[in-house]
Amino acid sequence: MGQSVTLTGMVLTAMPIGEYDKRITILTKERGKITVFARGARRPNSQLLAGTNPFSFGNFELFEGKSAYNLSRASIQNYFRSLTMDLDAAYLGFYFLEFAEYFCQENNDEKEMLKLLYQSLRALESPALDNRLVKLVFELRGLTINGEGPSMFSCLHCRKKEELEFFSVKRGGMFCASCGKLVPARRILESTRYTMQYIVSVDIAKLYSFAVSEEVLGELEGIMQEYGKQYIHHEFKALKTMEEGADFSKP
Repeated sequence: MGQSVTLTGMVLTAMPIGEYDKRITILTKERGKITVFARGARRPNSQLLAGTNPFSFGNFELFEGKSAYNLSRASIQNYFRSLTMDLDAAYLGFYFLEFAEYFCQENNDEKEMLKLLYQSLRALESPALDNRLVKLVFELRGLTINGEGPSMFSCLHCRKKEELEFFSVKRGGMFCASCGKLVPARRILESTRYTMQYIVSVDIAKLYSFAVSEEVLGELEGIMQEYGKQYIHHEFKALKTMEEGADFSKP
């Protein structure tokens, strides 16, 4: 017999079903990614109308059936409405949702990814932060959460923790000054290494509390572009749209 449960999470996707219903995907703190049916959510007077759109974050009261969840009530704490005012930020936000939807699983512990998603969307809303940096931080920490992040604190070959100067995308981490000459790796700035170490290890609540120089930002972009090709075997629609001409940097 089914039961009522209340889960905290964010709507990742929403699809119309039939004439008035929706099927939504929610990334939850308690049960990872779940699929939920929202009956009548597309009716103009439905109480579920606003709470079943992408980016909606809050508490969702669900009826748990044998094979699916059905939404009975949504108490939304943040709609991230300001993202709709900035097309570039909206594209990035949808990319973040797609990223989470692709990597997260049902009945898996996805608390860290949910935290990252929430903090990254808040960062996109901040005029003080460069969206290019927000994107890079999200990608690197997201891959780290998924177990595919680089090893940044010791040489992959000799385990030395000093003189880490070379980064290898193929090997997925750092090499010291001596070992880096023996493998396909690129020498990176010390500031870039410090930045990447911070991103993969700091508490997520403090993740967007720094800025970098244009030189470091450019190097990070090059590294993450290569890293994504190596470890992400999926084409994200929002990212493709951005790459086809959207300028998502803030002035």
